[in-house]
This record gives sequence, C-alpha cells and structure tokens, in this order.
Amino acid sequence: MACSNSEQVVPEEDVLAEEILNPEDVLDTLAKDDSLVVIDSVVATDSLDSEDSLSVEDSLSIKDSLAKENEKRLAGMLLMKSSGSTVVLGSADSVANINDRPAMKVNLSYDFLMSRHETTCGDFNELMKNTTGLVLDCEKDSLPATNVTYYDAVLFANERSKAVGFDTAYTYLKKIVDAEKHCINLEGFEYHPERKSYRLPTEAEWIFAAVQNWNPEQNAWTAENSEYKLHPVCTKAKENESCDLVGNAMEWMNDWFSRFRDTTVTNYVGAPDGGSLAQRVVKGGSFRNQVSSITLFGRGDVYTVTSSTRSDYVGFRLAYGDIPNAVWMGSNGKALASKITPLANTSSVYSFTKSFKTKLVFRNDVSGNLAFIDYSSGSLSVVEIEDTLDAYHPEISPDGNRVAFCTKFEGAEGKSDLYVRDLNAEGSNLVKLDVESAAIPRWRVLPNGDTVIVYVTDTRNNEYESEFKSASTWLVTFANGKFGVPRKLFDGAYHGGVSVDNRLAVTGARILRTFVADSGMTLEQAARELVWYNGEQACNVSLSQDGRKKTLFLDFAGSTGRKFVGERYAVHQRIFVADSTGQLIQSIKAPMGTTFDHSEWVSHVPDIVVTTLMGNNDAHGKIALVNLSDSSIIELAKGDELWHPNVWSDYVEDEFENSLNLDSACVYMTENSYVTTRIMKVKMDLFWQYKDSAEVVIIGSSRSFSGVDPEFIKSRFAINMAYSAEDLEGSLFYVQNYILPLMPKLKVIVLALDYDRWYVRDENWIAWFSDIPGYEYDKNHGFWKEGLKGDMVVASQKALNPDANEYLLYGYHNGLYCSLTEGWGDDNPAVSYDSLWFENDSSAMHFNLFKLSVILELAKNQNVQVVGVVFPQSPYYLNTGAWGRYGPTRNAAKILQDRVEKLKERYPNFTVMDEYHDGYHDYGYECFANEDHLGLLGAAVMAIRLDTLLKRMPLD
Repeated sequence: MACSNSEQVVPEEDVLAEEILNPEDVLDTLAKDDSLVVIDSVVATDSLDSEDSLSVEDSLSIKDSLAKENEKRLAGMLLMKSSGSTVVLGSADSVANINDRPAMKVNLSYDFLMSRHETTCGDFNELMKNTTGLVLDCEKDSLPATNVTYYDAVLFANERSKAVGFDTAYTYLKKIVDAEKHCINLEGFEYHPERKSYRLPTEAEWIFAAVQNWNPEQNAWTAENSEYKLHPVCTKAKENESCDLVGNAMEWMNDWFSRFRDTTVTNYVGAPDGGSLAQRVVKGGSFRNQVSSITLFGRGDVYTVTSSTRSDYVGFRLAYGDIPNAVWMGSNGKALASKITPLANTSSVYSFTKSFKTKLVFRNDVSGNLAFIDYSSGSLSVVEIEDTLDAYHPEISPDGNRVAFCTKFEGAEGKSDLYVRDLNAEGSNLVKLDVESAAIPRWRVLPNGDTVIVYVTDTRNNEYESEFKSASTWLVTFANGKFGVPRKLFDGAYHGGVSVDNRLAVTGARILRTFVADSGMTLEQAARELVWYNGEQACNVSLSQDGRKKTLFLDFAGSTGRKFVGERYAVHQRIFVADSTGQLIQSIKAPMGTTFDHSEWVSHVPDIVVTTLMGNNDAHGKIALVNLSDSSIIELAKGDELWHPNVWSDYVEDEFENSLNLDSACVYMTENSYVTTRIMKVKMDLFWQYKDSAEVVIIGSSRSFSGVDPEFIKSRFAINMAYSAEDLEGSLFYVQNYILPLMPKLKVIVLALDYDRWYVRDENWIAWFSDIPGYEYDKNHGFWKEGLKGDMVVASQKALNPDANEYLLYGYHNGLYCSLTEGWGDDNPAVSYDSLWFENDSSAMHFNLFKLSVILELAKNQNVQVVGVVFPQSPYYLNTGAWGRYGPTRNAAKILQDRVEKLKERYPNFTVMDEYHDGYHDYGYECFANEDHLGLLGAAVMAIRLDTLLKRMPLD
C-alpha cells in the first residue's frame, strides 16, 4: 500500500526537483562545492598579479565557460532541494514486513543531486569496459543496467567520479571478482560521506525523490504492463522529472540494512556494517512486481539481499554530493559516536592465523567500550559492548567465548577492577573479581586442565624497584562462570605474562624487568630478578605462550635498539623480540608514516603479533597483524582511537591429526557466498552430525525449509536439509552424492513440488554452489563412497561457518527455518513472475521432470520412499490468474500436476502429498509466514500430517 505524500515527506517548498540545465543554477546551487571550479564575478587567478582584476566581461565569460564545464560533469542529474525536509523511512502499519517496521523519521540538512533515471546498460558498458572489463549483455543500450552487484554499482560510481575529476566516494584495499568479472567483494570497503562525489543514493534520499511523483499505477513498468521485461528508461515519465523510481528495475541503495527505531535521525546513512547477514537495501520494485506490492517503505526483495547478489531485475541510479555530519545507526538504535571499519576479510586473516576461528577484541577509546570482530562467519561486523565500565587490556579466553578486562591501563596509578564477561553483543554474564585491585588479565590453561587468569595488583610504571616490588602477581581459577580463590605467585607486577612452564615472567612500562627461575626450579620455588635490554626504556611487553618464551616489546629508540638494527628510528617505530635469555633476535619496522603501540602476541599462533598503528597525529587509527616470519602486515580495522587489541585463534600446531585438508574439507561457504550457500553450510553440518542416525531427510526450496518441523515427526528421526530457492538440480546433487550413499538408516526423502517454480533450471545451483571448495573437495574424493578418511564433524567445526545467530535461525529444530508467523498478507497476493511462462516455453518442465525422475530412480534402487509435498500458499491466489506465487496459469498447473502423478505408475516408492489443493486448503492465516511460506505453527501442522502418512508406509 503506497503512503500519501504527506505521510512520507515534509517539503520545504512545492517544487523540489529541477533538472540542472541553466549554468547559473549550477553555480548558485554548488557554489560551496570545492570539488567544482566556481568563481565570483571578480576573481584573482594564478596568472594575474594579486592587484590585478578581471573586467566584468572577462569574468562573466570565464564564469559561463566553467558553468558549462560543471554542467557537463553533472549531466543528467536533478537537483533535490531537500535541506530542511523530513522523510519517513519504514512503516507503522502492523501488516508491513517486520524488516520495514517501525516508521523512523530522518531530517535532511543538505541538498543533493540524483540521476533522472537508472544507469543505462549503454552508459555502464561504455565506462566500465575499459576500466574493470565488465560488459553487460543487454538487448538495448537504453535499458537499465541490471544483473549487477552492489560492488559493481559503487565501482561504476567511482569511475564516473574519476572520469570528470571528482574525488571517489568509496575506497577499498582489494577487489575480488567472479569468473564473469562481476565484483563480489571489496576488501577494506569504506564509504566516505564527507566527499563530494558520485555515489549511490541513501534510502532517505531515494524516498525524498520518489515521493514527489509516486504514482505506480500511471508512471511505472510493473507486472501489470511490463510483459515481465525491462523497458528503456524514462518511457513512463514526463520531461524533466525523475523516472522509473517505481518499477522497471529495482535499485541498489547506498545503505547497509539496519532495523529502524521509532525515533528521529538527522542525515541518516544506514547501519555501520551489514551485521551477520551482510544485508543491503534495495528499493522501488521492478517489472516483476505488481503495483499493490510496491511501496515507498519496502526495502528488500523476496530473498535476503547482500552486496554480492545480482538479479536481472536489480539496477541502480547515482546521486552526487557530500552528506554533512552523516549518522550511522546500529541495531541498538543509537547513533555512533565513532565508526569503526573492518579492513581485512576472513581469508586475509586466515592467511596469518591459519584458522577460520579467529576473533579480535579491542577498546574503542572514544566510547570507552569493548568492541570485537568475529571472523569465523565471513560476514564482518564490528560489535560494541555498551557499558559504563572503562575497559582496558581485554584478553579472550582460551575457548574464545569470554573476555577478561580491567579498568586501568599500563602505566596508570590507582586501583583497578578485573571483570570477565561473555564475548557477545550483550556482554552477558558479567563477573567481577572480588579483590582490592586487579589489572591486565592474562588467561592460561594449567597442565592439570584448569583455566586460570594471571593478573597483577598494580599497573604503575616499574622504574623504581620499591614501587614495583610493592605490587604482586596473582593467579585465580575461572570455571563455570565464577572466579575461584586468588593465590599469590610472587612479588612484582609481571603483567607481561608468565611462561607456560612457569619459569619466566616479564613486564614493561618503563624498563624490561624479568623473573627467571633457577635451574630445575619454578618461579615460585627459586628465581632471580633481572633487567634486560640494558635497562633502557621499554613497554608493551608480551611473553609468547607457545613454549618458546619469546618476549615482544617496543622501545624508545635507545642505543641498544639502534645498535641491533644498524640505524636510527623513531620511538615505537620498531617491534623487538628477545629470546628466553633476553638476547635480541628480531626487529620489525612499522609501515611508512606510522609507529606501533599496544603490541601483543596472537594466542596459539607462532610469530604473529597484533598491534595498533599510530599516524602522524598520534591517533591509534588502525589495528594490524604482523607476521614476524616474513615481515608482512595486514590491517584489520580502522577508527578514531582503537586501543589494546587482542586476537584469539583456535589454531594449535599439529593439534588436529587428520588426513583431511582443512583448507578445503567442509568449507561449504566462502566469505563471498550468497545467503543460500550459508544456509547449506548449516545443513551440511547437520548432515555430518546425523548422517548415521537420520531416517527422514527433508529437502527442497524455502517452502520445505520453513514448512516442515523435524521435531514434530515422532515416528522417525528427521533432519531438514532444504534451503531457500533450492531447485531440483540442487536437490538431485545432494540426494545423489550425500543423502542416499552416506545415510545408512535413511527411509524417506521429503521434497517440495513447487510447480510454480518449475521455470527454474540449474542457474541457481551454478551461481551459488558450483565453485565452493568443500563440494569440489568431496567430489575429488568420490564423495567418500569408498569411506571417510577423517572426522568430518571436527573438520566442519574448523571450517568457515555462519555465526551463532544464523545457526539458530537456519538450524532451528534440526534444520527448520525459524520464521515468524506473519500470516499470508492481504487479499491481493503478489505474483512475482510471468504467469504465462509455461505457455511461452515449456522446456523447463521437461528439465525438472527429468531431474525428479532421476531422484525417484535412485531412491527406488535403495528402497527409499519419496514424498513430494505441494505446500499451501495463500488461498487468495484463487482471485488471481496465477496458480501460485510464480504463476503459472491454472491450466498449465494442471498439466504439470498430471505429469507428476503419472510418475507414480513407474515409481511405487513415490507419494504425492498435496496440501495446497489449488488454493482450497485448510491451513489458517495463523499458519503462514507470508503468502507462500508456512511459519512455525504451519510447519508443525505439516510435520504432524506428514508423520501420520509415514506411519502408514511400509518403511521397515
């Protein structure tokens, strides 16, 4: 339902958009834009003496010439006079999609420019063929450029900016493209709202522009009139007004997806990152959507949209201009005081830590909170744990699930508290150590298996021995979320760490003090106090926990360091490493223009160091990993002030004895994978866990995924291995290579009969799964039909995995999609594909009948029953000309149903369970998640009915 203009925008004046055709308008509007060449009527120039001036005629001539140049640089753009206006994002309507609720107001304090129409295929190819090499296959140059990823779109914006001499709005470290030259990832990607550049419009800007001519019935190519194909741009618009904001091609927005809050935000630019699902916003509907389904507030597609998604109905248009004082808003509904940007992708981090299970925690010194990045899911999101506690020197627990921290930093005087909390967004289960003062915690696992924390009572500078010895080093156990009884180890605040053999302790914060055990003794039995590094100033001391007792530290450019490296250098410009006797063995120089601070060893990983990088402004602007074995460095994160980084990895050299190659085994997703691939990683984990016990496997599309709850199948143990948009090509792959050959107790396969989706062949499978390492690895080993050569469950845990929220969402009740009950929507359900697809081309039916027949034949040969389920959809499809969400006509559906029914004659192991009955079903509104998917209640009802059917089958 489209909202009225008054509901969506409060305009400053009646006419809000004007095409920039008059050079005077360009100059007046953009006079403050220092990226454009704009002059007053009388100016000084480099070619004139400062006392000379131009004549009025000359200055007007120059002004006219420059105005024409600026007009050329901004060709095709419309001026949006948005300053002082308010737009409404989202909807307060209770029937709106949960992703679109609630309504949120956004104030705009600036004007901007936006393209009159979507970027055309001709414009895209002309600019990109000689830069990125990507050329789109389009029928006409005047059609919108579609089938592009978000990254393709922002790269086009950058190229457009560079072509006319503007700065670029987007920066990145590395570009990753697929076989077709589409960009699927930009490592270190960052948007700079302060730059006056071409870019994608924000969601708020798009709504401001769209509301002015919002008339989907008259001014849009939609399912009602498009013949389900793209049309040349602006063929449904008046001259000099925005066109195709509704319909034709759906459009990429600049924003990361974020939940709205019932609040008002000024100059909102979306979320700071994409969260665990890395979602993006798309707007406006397309030629595939009915008018009734296109709204101003709608911000998604049928399936989750990520930056690497591309579809033949999704394109983009450009905006131009800076956004002053831009505000990102996180999922907590609060504007960010300091934005932190992840720079390195999971694969880059893996190259250093040799583990997908890697986490980074650090202090955001602007807010005083702990923040962390979990690299194990591939979707990078900076999570900040909000608290009133000052948090310094965080260290992640040996199992990676908790973080310890203190409230004072190295070199500071005064009492400090020590806490442990869960490493999650809530920072739950906060526990305080009940002692007078405790600081700089360091986790250890003792030989007896106890997990302990070593800490010191004071963090002040250690220059004076009396003050240093007045403090002490302690140990306390931590188990079941509770501290044990603290035990004093020895005098002196050795907060640089204690070695695993308890024979060396180190500390810095002025001088490098050590405590060295005598021969055959431990530190607690007999030890000597030594000062290393000739007593020169040292800090950031960290003792390795890999058994080699290597000491890491920074210095103040003293004579000992200069002599070792053979040159002069600045304070903290070098990392030094000493061996177990205090002899210098290595030094690494900081990247040009930076110095090190807060350096620490990475847990469990030999020769890898995490550190902050300080720029010329003395700000701790970046966190980086340093590989001491080859001096390579990668930057992990960028912000205003990032302190005290700590990196945890579960890699332990030679720990996992297995003939499997852990670089590939069970790597069923990559950091660039589409959401369906991530879903199947969850399902493959279930497969390896339950392959020897499962008797019923549910496969098929999202209708199976959300529509059958294994927990309510009581007669047999069942798992749900379905994923969104699965087609029969995908179903056959899993049945043939995994389910039938590797599940010895299998009795029944349950699959979706999605007659309305039988226009799909194998395109989804090729796009999402054909290049995934884990499947190629299994294929190269004959899909293990000759027997496994390692523990696939352990390998699956070691591989790149979705995050905990995704496992809960996609793996609920052994693989059910945990979808909320929203009902089947209104009385006019969406038809998202041309209902005449069967009449236009019936060859896809034969393709899918063949795939289904192969599944039935393979199952019959192993005495496995197959139940084909026709899932219920909204009964109001009876009011349309379509059989279901994607068509076809009802006559075509009858042909498809009859052909499938005939398969039962050839395959007695095949049963059709029709729960749709062409719309005349008995599933209530409360059973549905949307117009063509069951929710949790409906999934339970379906499973109970399926279980009743299974009980009647001769399965033993």
